[in-house]
Amino acid sequence: MPTLDALSERLAQYLTPQQIQQVRRAYYYAEQAHDGQRRRSGEPYIIHPLAVASILADMHLDHQSLMAAMLHDVIEDTGVPKQALASQFGDVVTDLVDGVSKLTNIHFEDKEQQQAENFQKMAMAMAKDIRVILVKLADRMHNMRTLGSLRPDKRRRIARETLDIYTPIANRLGLNAMRVEMEDLCFEAMHPMRSDLIRKAVRHHRGRHIEFISQIANSIRNRLAECGIQARVVGREKHLYSIYSKMARSKKKDIDEIMDVYGFRIITDSVDTCYRILGVMHALYKPLTGRFKDYIAIPKANGYQSLHTTLFNAGNVPIEIQIRTEEMDAMANYGIAAHWLYKSESDQASGSQRARQWVQNLLELQKNAGSPLEFVEHVKVDLFPDEIYVFTPKGKIMTLPAGSTPIDFAYSVHTDVGNQCIACRIDRQLSPLSSKLQSGQTVQIVTAPNAQPNPAWLNFVASSKARSNIRSYLKNQRHSESRALGERLVNKALSAFSKSLDDVRPELLTQVLTETGLKTLDDLLEDVGTGNRLAPLLARRLTGSSLPANGDSVGEEDLAIKGTEGLVVSFARCCSPIPGDPIIGHVSTGKGLVVHTEACRNMEEFRHNPEKCVTLSWDKNTENEFPVSLKVYMEVRRSSIADLAGAINLADASIDKISMEERDARTSVFHLKLSVRGRKHLARVIRKLRLLNGVIRITRIKH
Repeated sequence: MPTLDALSERLAQYLTPQQIQQVRRAYYYAEQAHDGQRRRSGEPYIIHPLAVASILADMHLDHQSLMAAMLHDVIEDTGVPKQALASQFGDVVTDLVDGVSKLTNIHFEDKEQQQAENFQKMAMAMAKDIRVILVKLADRMHNMRTLGSLRPDKRRRIARETLDIYTPIANRLGLNAMRVEMEDLCFEAMHPMRSDLIRKAVRHHRGRHIEFISQIANSIRNRLAECGIQARVVGREKHLYSIYSKMARSKKKDIDEIMDVYGFRIITDSVDTCYRILGVMHALYKPLTGRFKDYIAIPKANGYQSLHTTLFNAGNVPIEIQIRTEEMDAMANYGIAAHWLYKSESDQASGSQRARQWVQNLLELQKNAGSPLEFVEHVKVDLFPDEIYVFTPKGKIMTLPAGSTPIDFAYSVHTDVGNQCIACRIDRQLSPLSSKLQSGQTVQIVTAPNAQPNPAWLNFVASSKARSNIRSYLKNQRHSESRALGERLVNKALSAFSKSLDDVRPELLTQVLTETGLKTLDDLLEDVGTGNRLAPLLARRLTGSSLPANGDSVGEEDLAIKGTEGLVVSFARCCSPIPGDPIIGHVSTGKGLVVHTEACRNMEEFRHNPEKCVTLSWDKNTENEFPVSLKVYMEVRRSSIADLAGAINLADASIDKISMEERDARTSVFHLKLSVRGRKHLARVIRKLRLLNGVIRITRIKH
């Protein structure tokens, strides 16, 4: 249990007697304010503020931060007004306490519902004085260390909140030692049995390989000594949560594979020596290609600097080496707090400059933000790079996964908005629905009552909500479209027997359903529509006949195709049929009906199978657009592409794709993919193209 006297002795190493006295005075004030209050463990409440101050003392934080640590729960839990605290300890300490108190109002149980105003208070407090978040993190650290007195469900909730919010903040600020300890404590609280198993495995592994690890460390030390390089060599152990995360990410690896990578840290006096050591290590052991990273020349976003390399020793065992200076090591463990901890004469200016830069970055976000809400989102993005934050036209903030598109945004607003989405505006500009959203953008969704999700959306959406809603809608849509197509196919097959579904006797239908194991006629028709069951065979069973009345296995009337049947009718890419082309179809299992041109070579295997081959015709009211490919041979001209585009536009067609290749010095070949309404429309397009100067020949590509 920490005591004030023990803390005072530690503070004497770097604070003046007057500053220590101020810290003690804050302690006595807090002790009186919390008099009678106890923690869940039964200990006096003052133990908690004292422990938080002790954590900050490890970082050598200044006396004002330590005073704020002592007083951080006074405003929140004792009813002492802010003015009273300011009169006793001044505005700086009171602002720190006030900032930390406001952070306790943030509830992260439902991240989508969290209040932007509370997060804004945290961000503004950090921008004003970075020590606010350091005190808050120390507060959370001690709470994690003392979770044992809480109920298991509350332990898990607090651990999840810490893992989702506070460890990313610690990581973003470079507080690696604090992040590692908090992650392990969270892991133990959330998965106590897994944590215990991995801890035992690590202990066993360490005992089994202690001689090998010692041998590698001695080899490194001896080689550095031979080269006249002064450096510390320490073993680097993986922490429990890191091992668990690697096992979860790579399910093929067991704990022995992960633990059989040995880590060492070499700490020296200067950057030049770091690069010298790197050369020595690569000469001592064989480096692994592609595993060298220079974070000294290009530091990480949180200020982390080090050289990373992976080597193989004589036994082909991988060895991970990190090479850094003393200041870099302090920055790696304590991040922004290293400014107060690391005080060497040579590097003090550098550490101070980096600390000021951290604060300056937050202040710049505040300055550049167009509104408080925008500033809040910038800070959140800075701390949580795996999420983005965008605005609705009314200024509401939406949280989305990184890589999200307007489709993800639409579904996060409402499922119906996503289902009826047809276009979007990003920052008032029309943009593709596949655009990757960036934080701070304002997104407006354009909807239409009859619109429906496009299966292609599944190729670029990032959120699970959008993906599941699209799949659900398409599944339901496919069911209804399959039933409709199945009904048409069965009626067409029954027409060969001069019957329709309405003429089928109930006892025959019941018999067929029993044989197929299906419950209803709709299920049977859906099976036909998806190609899992053949309509001519089903028609024979429903009529009780072995052959059609007219001796033909196919009905007299062709099945009319509109092009709006949806997912269960598709158009073959090999021949790209368009309205006006003679067409034929085949039933494909799981796909439904696939439409080809009659001359398509790929129909040869189906043409003589009347049960799988369906004669088709185009509906007279077809108005959809269909893709068609043309090859245009032209004389080489500067304005060729512009001329082609202009002619196609005049013919009221659209270009989906255009590419060019040079046939010879005088001739170019253009490959065009257009959208047309049928053969008449295509003929009009070709006539417009032939009027262009330099056009030699135009052919339609069908195969």
